[in-house]
Amino acid sequence: MSDNNDMNEESFAELFEKSVVENDYLEPGQAVDTEIVAISGDSIFLHLNGKSEGVLDAEEMKDEEGNLTVKEGDKIKVFFLKADKGEMRFTTRISSSEAGLAVLQNAFDEGAPVEGVVGKEVKGGFEVKIGESRAFCPFSQMGERRVEDSSEWVGRKLTFKITEIGEKGRNIIVSNRALIEEEKEKIREGLMKTLKEGMTVTGQVVSLRDFGAFVDLGGVQALLPISEISHERVKDVESVLAAGQEIEVKIISLDWGKNRLSVSMKALLGDPWDDAASKYPEGSLHKGKIVRITDFGAFVSLEPGLDGLIHVSELAGSGRDVRPRDVVKKGEEVQVRILSVDTANKRLSLKQIGEGEDDTDYTAYSGSSSGETYNPFAALLKDRNKK
Repeated sequence: MSDNNDMNEESFAELFEKSVVENDYLEPGQAVDTEIVAISGDSIFLHLNGKSEGVLDAEEMKDEEGNLTVKEGDKIKVFFLKADKGEMRFTTRISSSEAGLAVLQNAFDEGAPVEGVVGKEVKGGFEVKIGESRAFCPFSQMGERRVEDSSEWVGRKLTFKITEIGEKGRNIIVSNRALIEEEKEKIREGLMKTLKEGMTVTGQVVSLRDFGAFVDLGGVQALLPISEISHERVKDVESVLAAGQEIEVKIISLDWGKNRLSVSMKALLGDPWDDAASKYPEGSLHKGKIVRITDFGAFVSLEPGLDGLIHVSELAGSGRDVRPRDVVKKGEEVQVRILSVDTANKRLSLKQIGEGEDDTDYTAYSGSSSGETYNPFAALLKDRNKK
């Protein structure tokens, strides 16, 4: 009885597999757009036509850390492998062991990824073994970009897209790069829906340039201009950033049509000009550093992003026909008095206080908080009358 039951069960399974395949007209390598209905252990269950369910190995949908990248309800594209013991088995890529000629033809028709082992280097590219078949992958289609030492590909198991198949499988051309580009395009389409101007995101610096840095935002790269790194003037990008560094940025521009994305670190920092009027009232004394010298004066940094101008006529000890470069040096620390603050146009006018000059802080007498014009003589007279 036990033997008969086993035979009956086996016959039923065979009949079930045959009927399912015939009813759904699925062939090995055929693509199916489906939805994940459940995830249990090592299996992902897929919705098929009617009441049927398919099974996908969960290992195929895990990242490098072993974490699942999908969830119930997600829609995915899979490829039919076979009916096995009453189950419809699917995959996201065709493995070498399943790559018969009929499967490869369907993989070509459906655009299904196939696994292959890179063999020896041949003229113009590589020989790739896919199951019992041999394919050719041009140098230009191996990896995201060409590498200096092409031999590093030899012996590696990679995923390819069949771009051409002919002569009954004797002429197969494949591309690894095509799949990489397709995956990047899917990621890009997803980011187009989620990224918005003004959004704050975390990115990774991937390369440095004289004009700024390129930052990866999870699948697309954005430009961080050198002028958007800090309120301070940055001359050398490498002095403040490094490849691989994670940074927080604000999206300031998204042009998907031209594939131009721009981000800013500076936009996340407080603008020093917002409280410049209260922090540096007219008549107050401060110390700063000479950061730039021109023919008409010298610029002094009071804090990062907040520079003021000492006009040549306000330089200590300067007379007629004296050049600013003869009076001050770049990097020199100087004492200055605030003459005027124009927050709207982001301009500070300064006067240098030299040794032996009156360094009294007239802020208390100036009435600068109410917007009155600073008049040191009136302030002194007012003080004398009080006495």
